[in-house]
Amino acid sequence: MPDIAGFTASRRSFAPDSINKGGIHDRRQYPLEAEERATRSPFEFGLSTMFKRYAFQGRQDLFVSAKTAAPIPARHPALRDALVQASLDPQVRSIAYLASANVASEQVEIDAVIVRRDDGHFLLDVIPARRIRDIEQEGLALIALSRLGLAPLTLTAEEVRLEPHFTNARLVWSYRGAHVPIGLRLSILQILLDEGPMPLGELLKSIRSERDPAPAVMALACADLIVLDLVSQPLGPSTVVRSRS
Repeated sequence: MPDIAGFTASRRSFAPDSINKGGIHDRRQYPLEAEERATRSPFEFGLSTMFKRYAFQGRQDLFVSAKTAAPIPARHPALRDALVQASLDPQVRSIAYLASANVASEQVEIDAVIVRRDDGHFLLDVIPARRIRDIEQEGLALIALSRLGLAPLTLTAEEVRLEPHFTNARLVWSYRGAHVPIGLRLSILQILLDEGPMPLGELLKSIRSERDPAPAVMALACADLIVLDLVSQPLGPSTVVRSRS
């Protein structure tokens, strides 16, 4: 079983004196929620959050991608950004969600996001998205999480928002719903299979289409059919693109 000492230590930022250091009240990285909490009473903020949740159910609260077996609750923007990046990461094969687990016959909510990569299974731990629990709940959750035997994949707000990865991933993901005609899809995939990895600009010039093929390329990346290098440089003509297979 993997050593979970690192994960246990990283969970200490649940303490009240560390919540403002990358926690959900971090106004520098995710200011909207923090400002709303600061300007409203707990009761008003709770009602506002509840109504927003039901109004946008299935759109904002649940995350779905080609790598998720089922929708994943992602109410915090930092978690959602991390899931977008994982969905576009070629090393990530699948993303799963485990809502609860049993500890001494007691059902414990753990809200675990499990990422399967080429090098193993990991527990995604996005610091600003951590749930605030009391001491007893936190202890039971840590026990349940430790029994999963997963290595922690801990991300701070700064790591999630690291450029150019952050902006690139958001830009590509904004095209996830773009319609890709079957002919255009086959053309793009065939070019990459025949020619291998190439600059994005070269690929776009090679595609014969009456419409701009760029949105289709972005959509295919979201569908886990092709891979874009979103880490090395801002998205542009020199961005390397390759087939997923």
